[in-house]
Amino acid sequence: MKVLIVGSGGREHAIAWKISENSSIDKIYCAPGNGGTANENKCENVNIENIDELVVFAKKECIDLTIVGPEAPLVEGIVDKFKENNLKIFGPSKKAAELEGSKIYAKDFMKKYGIKTAEYAVFEDRKKALDYLTKCSYPVVIKADGLAAGKGVIICENKFEGIEAINKLMLEDIFKGAGLKIVIEEFLEGVEASILSITDGETIIPFISSEDHKQVLDGDKGPNTGGMGVVAPNCYCSDEILDQFKKDILKATLNGIKEEKMDYIGTIFFGIMITKKGVYLLEYNVRMGDPETQAVLPLMESDYVELILNAIDKNLSNVKLKWKEKNACCVTAVSKGYPIKYEKGFTIKGLDKVENKMFVSGAELQEDKLITSGGRVLSVVALGDTLEEAREKAYDDIAKVNFEGIYYRKDIGKRKGCVHEN
Repeated sequence: MKVLIVGSGGREHAIAWKISENSSIDKIYCAPGNGGTANENKCENVNIENIDELVVFAKKECIDLTIVGPEAPLVEGIVDKFKENNLKIFGPSKKAAELEGSKIYAKDFMKKYGIKTAEYAVFEDRKKALDYLTKCSYPVVIKADGLAAGKGVIICENKFEGIEAINKLMLEDIFKGAGLKIVIEEFLEGVEASILSITDGETIIPFISSEDHKQVLDGDKGPNTGGMGVVAPNCYCSDEILDQFKKDILKATLNGIKEEKMDYIGTIFFGIMITKKGVYLLEYNVRMGDPETQAVLPLMESDYVELILNAIDKNLSNVKLKWKEKNACCVTAVSKGYPIKYEKGFTIKGLDKVENKMFVSGAELQEDKLITSGGRVLSVVALGDTLEEAREKAYDDIAKVNFEGIYYRKDIGKRKGCVHEN
């Protein structure tokens, strides 16, 4: 088989690494890929990002399966284009991808199908949004409606922070159109969990739970990022919590997908909040999370390619996933100044000393050297019988890596109340 993976981040590197384990895969093309995928087994980078050009490439190279990593091409309709050309692709249709492409659409979908979520109000008029702030209880959450690379959620502790957030989104337009419509949402107090899942439109199979660490600084301080590290499984996701999630969120979501007649064969990511009042749905993503993928896929014992093909064949009702009895810890190294302003172009050293798996997010291969090219640069992932063991291995390894301005959180996986807490 020949496989095409669309995307250039750590998630795509992890997917390429995982599917390379399948003996039927002869060649993996990563479009455009990165410095990590360039060195991965069976992989070759191709410098293509335009959807029409990807269709041409898939036809020319007789690609057997295309896997879409990031959300943007899904929202743009890459799946519809590939299917129109009789090309096999894994991902939701353009209509289904609106569950991530529009926060307003997603919240209205949750409300329509009785899915437990935070109270919210929608605004297209900045003055009306500012007026609403006078009636709010704080803290409050303000979200850009469109895609903002995981950075479009702002928690505001008071009215003044709310005004600043609304002005940045709707007046300064910092997300280039994505924040011109906004959702102002009730703040939920609790613990977040990420549950990646796979669906064929008839069945949803949840993956092992995980916990992302979104904020840039230790202690969950500083601005939101695309993700600073992950542990899996999430120690707060007890059997009771997972049963509640399946009953109140997963089943209702599947019902909505069927009722709306969505063409949804792909990943569905549930971002949930575990509160004293129960489990709430924060958001949908219509693709694998980054960096959740880097922690979850190494724990998957089942063959990922076979799983995807079963989804495409609408055969998930007959599939049972197997997971390693291990814990995973993923620690992400970023460039100094990320997520606001950062420099790039620095040589990454010490990679030959890393003993566990390393996934590249933002680095290019230049003359056999990895050079930083993004904010999130790379992640080290380690497995252990306990979370403490996984954490120790991951931090031992990432301490061996160096580039100018390297920064990473020191508290990934340290959570109050966890049975795994050091």
